[in-house]
Amino acid sequence: MRINRVQIKICGITNLEDARACAELGADMIGLNFYPRSSRYIEPQRAREMVKGIPRSVRAVGVFVDPTASEVRNAANAAGIECVQLHGDLSAETCRELAREFRVIRAFSTDGRFQPEDASRFSDCDILLDAHHAQLRGGTGLTCDWPTARATLPFARFLILSGGLNEQNVGHAIASVAPHAVDVCSGVESAPGVKDHRAIEKFIAAVRAPEPLVDRPA
Repeated sequence: MRINRVQIKICGITNLEDARACAELGADMIGLNFYPRSSRYIEPQRAREMVKGIPRSVRAVGVFVDPTASEVRNAANAAGIECVQLHGDLSAETCRELAREFRVIRAFSTDGRFQPEDASRFSDCDILLDAHHAQLRGGTGLTCDWPTARATLPFARFLILSGGLNEQNVGHAIASVAPHAVDVCSGVESAPGVKDHRAIEKFIAAVRAPEPLVDRPA
């Protein structure tokens, strides 16, 4: 068995104060939303200020929905980020192309169309699993299908569990799925795009205790 520390991603960051708080409290990644229809949308140039304001040890992730490869490149380069999270109907070929330039997180919803084996077509990407919502892409507060997420683990080089996580359920989620990382957005907010720093602190503490390490097959 291989024992790993679960990484933490705080998504939907919209200001430098929240970005710095995430870094100081122990987050490994922050998510910056480049989807214009999202209530947490920020412009790439504004995101660049946040990227410069946090330690390089904290990875900034640009979040996109149904983008073209050129749109991803332009926004990511403008923001100064090296990791992109892709939602929507993007082909494995497009993701593979972008993976030559960025660390790519391919996001899927655990709806009836998704099968755990689908992740194997994206071997150049990390895999993020989120709850399904008919209109929204992330930040819904809905819980992901944990059994499906667990079944996806053998097909993913790095699995990120998202969807409805908070300080109360994240420990159970980790025990059930054994993901490489967990992703939280609305579970640590006082309003869309406004992070509650105390809630972030509690969430991170819940991930790290009582067992900050998880077992998964080598």
